[in-house]
Amino acid sequence: MPTALQAHRGSPDPAGGVRENRLEAFVRTRSLGAGGVGAVHQLATADLPDHVPLLVDALAACAGMVVNIEVKNLPTESAFDPSDRCARDVVDLVEATEMQDSVIVSSFWAGALTAAFWAVALTAVRAAGSGVATGLQVLSSFDAGTAVTGAVDLGCAAVHLPVALVTPETVAAAHGAGLVVAAWTVTDETDLAAMLGAGVDTVVTDDVDRARRAVDRT
Repeated sequence: MPTALQAHRGSPDPAGGVRENRLEAFVRTRSLGAGGVGAVHQLATADLPDHVPLLVDALAACAGMVVNIEVKNLPTESAFDPSDRCARDVVDLVEATEMQDSVIVSSFWAGALTAAFWAVALTAVRAAGSGVATGLQVLSSFDAGTAVTGAVDLGCAAVHLPVALVTPETVAAAHGAGLVVAAWTVTDETDLAAMLGAGVDTVVTDDVDRARRAVDRT
């Protein structure tokens, strides 16, 4: 299958007044030929700036595309919530909108402790008995092989690797373990060519137009 394109926070166009994570950015993503976007669910509604849409509205704008919802809830942060109510709220909303088949919930595994502790959001999704797919995301300082193993242990459908960790060997190992591989965040043509050459399934990019042309050429 051809490599899928996922727009990082939509497809903003500063010159045209389209800011990232706005509904207009998500709509623009579709027109440029991406197959997915990333949406944000972090703050209370009252704390959101006026230009940031609610998740339910973002999902509606992205109907027909794959939506990667990244939940940030790391134990190292002062606002860490061990129960991860945010992840459970996301799952409830996705199920209420019947978008289980087009959403993946991703979260970071940022440390060297057990995967269950450092990927709280993903274990919360699994504990909810949801059919929503999950993706393990790691930092560039992490070991790629351990990331693949951790994603499998957590019951993830995907592993989201930074560009620096993507190699043909790592992608092959992930595929062999039944995982989809997403590479983030691809910002230039050199990295894009390397990701396509490595055989990743999804490229997360800030430049959908350029990435679309490169994928079409291959």
